[in-house]
Amino acid sequence: MNTVTVRASRQYDILIGSGLLPTLGAEAKKLGNARKICLVSESTVYPLFGKTAEDSLKAAGFSVVSYVFPAGEERKNGTVFLDLLNFLAENKLTRSDMVVALGGGVVGDLAGFAAACFLRGIRFIQVPTTLLAAVDSSVGGKTAIDLPAGKNLAGAFCQPSLVLCDTDTLRSLPEEIFRDGCAEVIKYGVLYDKALFSHLEEKGLAFDRETVITRCVELKRDVVMEDEFDTGARMKLNLGHTFGHGIEAKSRFSVSHGKAVATGLAIVTRAYPCADTPRILSLLEKFGLPTKTDYTVDDLYAYTLSDKKRTGGTVNLIVPRAIGSCDIVPTPVESLKSILQAGL
Repeated sequence: MNTVTVRASRQYDILIGSGLLPTLGAEAKKLGNARKICLVSESTVYPLFGKTAEDSLKAAGFSVVSYVFPAGEERKNGTVFLDLLNFLAENKLTRSDMVVALGGGVVGDLAGFAAACFLRGIRFIQVPTTLLAAVDSSVGGKTAIDLPAGKNLAGAFCQPSLVLCDTDTLRSLPEEIFRDGCAEVIKYGVLYDKALFSHLEEKGLAFDRETVITRCVELKRDVVMEDEFDTGARMKLNLGHTFGHGIEAKSRFSVSHGKAVATGLAIVTRAYPCADTPRILSLLEKFGLPTKTDYTVDDLYAYTLSDKKRTGGTVNLIVPRAIGSCDIVPTPVESLKSILQAGL
């Protein structure tokens, strides 16, 4: 097992290894005096891992209630969010109690935002069961729901009290979902780490999971500790996301986050070509990720205007200059159409 410690507004550990889910109750017990835990999951994940999580929590002495909603990004909305808040209230959770998010990024975002808002904030634990959540969304305290205008437009910064990543849960993932998470892994290599990028080129989908997840988490830990509230260096983690979120929103979330980010990364890489552009595009293709979209400039332009990184008339694009080196490029919104045209 590897342990990565985040020292932000709340200090917490990220545990990464095989066979960790049965230890959830014991780890939660170390966090304080909670008596009741609400386990939040979705309809695909809960049948696989819900009983193990519940049994572990109950064995540690917790009273457990479970909230399970239908799977899908489209469920990360205001209606389900309010329903979850009402569930917490009806089950009389108190400020000393906790929420456990068991699932991928949708579960973590929704449960984390509910924990941030309920009683003005209660503690929560992230238990990521997808590669994408393990390397990215479970770490760093960003929680959110989607609005009709765009992805993740309502949310809060709320650091978890623990992240428990059992790599065994990844074995249940369909290959397509695992590839989705690889888009975020590739992103970390492009942003910060030539050695990680080269390892992915060499190993492909056979990369060492615990080692790679740990490295991605370490990289994100460092960025979060430098810029917890996303006003500077943390914006670089948006690589591929400005146009990727546009693709997701335009598709009404029928295009998955990982595929959208991969395409967004390809678009910005082609729009701002560098010596390593062919390697970046080749690695995305090696992992079976898309680098093209059928959407037009006009299809995507309106959604990029809702990007969270927009400040007034400027959007901060993250642009690769070489593998391991990217810049934040403040870009006037009126330039986005020409950039999209170049990248598409």
